[in-house]
Amino acid sequence: MDSALAIHRLHFAFTVTYHYIFPQLTMGLAPLIVIFKSLALWKADERYNGAARFWAKIFAVNFLFGVITGIPMEFQFGTNWARFSHYAGGVIATALAMEGVFAFFLESSFLGLFLFGEKRFGQRVHWIAAFMIFLGSWISGFFIIVTNAWMQHPVGYTLDPDGTAHLTSFWSLLFNEWALWQYLHTMSGAVITGAFVMAAAGAFYFLSGKQPEYGRMFLRLGVITGVLASAFQLWPTGDMKGQLVARHQPVTLAAMEGLFHTESGAAIVILGQPDPDRQKLDNPLFVPKALSFLTHRRWEAEVKGLSDFPREQWPDNIPLLYYCYHIMVGLGTIFIAIMVVAAWLLWRGNLFESRWMLWVLMLSFPFPYIANTAGWITAEIGRQPWVAYGLMRTEHGFSSNVSASNGLFTLLGFMGMYALLGVLFVLLIWREVMHGPQPVDIETVRN
Repeated sequence: MDSALAIHRLHFAFTVTYHYIFPQLTMGLAPLIVIFKSLALWKADERYNGAARFWAKIFAVNFLFGVITGIPMEFQFGTNWARFSHYAGGVIATALAMEGVFAFFLESSFLGLFLFGEKRFGQRVHWIAAFMIFLGSWISGFFIIVTNAWMQHPVGYTLDPDGTAHLTSFWSLLFNEWALWQYLHTMSGAVITGAFVMAAAGAFYFLSGKQPEYGRMFLRLGVITGVLASAFQLWPTGDMKGQLVARHQPVTLAAMEGLFHTESGAAIVILGQPDPDRQKLDNPLFVPKALSFLTHRRWEAEVKGLSDFPREQWPDNIPLLYYCYHIMVGLGTIFIAIMVVAAWLLWRGNLFESRWMLWVLMLSFPFPYIANTAGWITAEIGRQPWVAYGLMRTEHGFSSNVSASNGLFTLLGFMGMYALLGVLFVLLIWREVMHGPQPVDIETVRN
């Protein structure tokens, strides 16, 4: 691989991975804040307002850092991937511009109103502000997914005589089948992150004796939301994403599963180590025929292996793709198990006395971040060697006039700057968590 291309890929991978730490929590918290505000209006209970205000502060810190780390990504389309931008700008620029409108205008404007306008405008306007924050963050996410989905499954375009792609149908771009299921899958992943973070904060407050009533509220909403979102992540969104990959990117499916040779009644591999050089999977632990059924709804269906495709069409890092996919699926299964047990204890009225479960919930919050990151690596490595699937290879899309040394210089600069930002982010979040929600002078309610 060209050294400049490798640096540009690493540069974008670093910035996008770091950036996605923040929006996945804002998108996950936004509907939960709306739920707290709705409960505050419905029950006329100030504690729910206190909970909404507390999580809005966490939201605001994440939103700020998301903006700071997101802007450089927009510029990288021109600085690091100029040839791709020239080729596909006539398609993806529309969606990226609309994302900017919703993120920077709708979401940020109503976030300011929510944080500072409660006393001036009243509770109903405050609820509208919360809902508009939710709407803005989720629409913003939708247009980002629309852009990425076109790169995964191009639709609604034509190639001009100069070889560049231009949009012919905005509605085809918007309602791309890949975009629909990828969006639902991504949003449910974000809600899982929000639910686990909220449940972890609730467990912390309850175990430490610091505002245990708020701890109960956060645990209830976090667990109920978490069990629903974790199940939705598996089915139907995960199932449909798998079928789309099987239909439109069969070579990616084979690499994800470590399937080197075509099989009828193909198995799903739970554990194993892929060896691309020898085209075999070492030490496999598998479920017979499950892959054929899940992808084609027939136990004996044929699933193509990597050997059926030209080597130049294989993803260029099969081990990384394979392991990230299995980390995502494995953690997703664990999330379901954790939240089902927690929900059962909550339903039985034993959750708050089950200290072992509270410790599990408190210590589990980093894992949705890992699972979401592994999922995006799976999607992006799986698309290789294409930057726009089937249209433009990655090696033809980078800025060839920007040398490897220049790319490395800016990458090191970003790493240093983002390290400082990371320290500041941790300090700000720690300060808010230790301060906790503003106490409300109200009689403690029953569990």
